[in-house]
Amino acid sequence: MNSSPVLMVGGTGFVGGQVVTALRERGKSVRGLVRPASDASRLEAAGVEIARGDMMDLDSLVRAMEGADAVITTAAGYTRHSKGDTAEIDVTGNRNLADAAARTGVRCFVLTSILTCDQTPDVPHFWHKKLMEDRLEQQQVPFVALRPGAFLDQITRFGGDPFAKGRLSWIGSPGTRITFVLTADLAAYLAAAVDADIASGERIDIGWDRPVSMQDVAGISSRLLGRPITVRSAPTGLIRTAGRVLGPVMPMARDMGSMLNWFETGRYVADTTRQAQVFGVPTAEDAIARFITGLGHPLRA
Repeated sequence: MNSSPVLMVGGTGFVGGQVVTALRERGKSVRGLVRPASDASRLEAAGVEIARGDMMDLDSLVRAMEGADAVITTAAGYTRHSKGDTAEIDVTGNRNLADAAARTGVRCFVLTSILTCDQTPDVPHFWHKKLMEDRLEQQQVPFVALRPGAFLDQITRFGGDPFAKGRLSWIGSPGTRITFVLTADLAAYLAAAVDADIASGERIDIGWDRPVSMQDVAGISSRLLGRPITVRSAPTGLIRTAGRVLGPVMPMARDMGSMLNWFETGRYVADTTRQAQVFGVPTAEDAIARFITGLGHPLRA
């Protein structure tokens, strides 16, 4: 095993923090890119070497990557999860990451991309991932792009624990089937991809054994828990209207509206053939059961 560190970009975030844990469990040395003003104490407590830098500063990225064996990025500006996050991170920041990787000659670059990003030019944060894949290819950086579906454990927890409330919240048709993932599963795959037998330039869809609707998720959850779980859905038209009205001043609203429109087409579906070969594919029942127990709810015997 290479003793040089893996540079983790986005390690202070929800997904990135779990990738750091997965890397450490695999015995990897980890270096974390952290903005100069951001709190790195949690990463330091996990034994992570801290490299201060910013995705908008190419030179700082080159310094952070020097001596690194590989790079994993889960960074995303469009979510606005952290102070200083902007959509420009998904454009200029990602381009800088690719250029820095080309300059430093990292062995492997693992990108957290998005399912069907190459089919969705009208969904900005999807399309920016496709452009990043292209940039890595143009710069001849050895890379793999994992393209996960929607994060069930993040989407359904807005407003609290859905199983404690007995209700899953959704926007759009509760019967439309799409691909979901769990954050912990993707984190494990990202960490494993650093040393996996994957050809440079591969784009790998990530999901479950089949697409499911939110109504399917409620049905599976009900059987696992032995009590009814319902779905409360808001019409997609509300988001579509909000996107048109607020789009000129709130680009994120337009972005989210476009994404939900894409979900409604039923084409947000993964081909997990390659995932099965490299990482394995969980069933929907297994993933939902782990989500439920992870929130502290016992399953029906």
